[in-house]
Amino acid sequence: MELSKVWDKYGMWIAMGFMMLMMISYSIEWLRHGVGEGINTAFSPFIDWFGIPFFVLIIILSAFTGLYSSIIQKYTIDYERMTEVQERMKEFQAEYREAQLSQDEKRIKKLDARKDKVMREQLDLSQQQFKPMAYILIITVPIFFWLLFRLEQATSTITMPYFGTLALNDPALWVIPAWILWYMICSITLSQIIRKALNIGGL
Repeated sequence: MELSKVWDKYGMWIAMGFMMLMMISYSIEWLRHGVGEGINTAFSPFIDWFGIPFFVLIIILSAFTGLYSSIIQKYTIDYERMTEVQERMKEFQAEYREAQLSQDEKRIKKLDARKDKVMREQLDLSQQQFKPMAYILIITVPIFFWLLFRLEQATSTITMPYFGTLALNDPALWVIPAWILWYMICSITLSQIIRKALNIGGL
């Protein structure tokens, strides 16, 4: 069987399995520390030589991750087909509800015959959305390993609205550290700008 056909058939499960492995790798300290230390040789000059504040570097990294994630999604997801499938699904659901409310058994049976096809299209759409995750995580996870590695030594603080001035490792929102909250804010905001610039549809 061709590799592309294997990916088309099992892509979602492969991506989910890879995502699980990446999540598990966070709990393996020697692996997390080793990868972070290795990447530190490339990233540390930005802080140690050029004096870029850590919270500014997080903005840069979130922009970088937002850019490559958007580019990967742009070329691995058929957004036009995704929109068409979502529209067909909405129309089908509306038609099915209408048939149920009117208790039109003949129409319900006719729609039931179409249901499998609609559900298959929805499953294919879900698989398509999972595929780029494996590629994205290959780059994103090592960056997070480096952030965790540097944060073990960091004494930087950040000032955010509503939260005041916090050390980057301090909890900001429940148990979420300030640096992760800051990364999420930057990543979501910059990703939306990048996706708009690249004319990429929403997921």
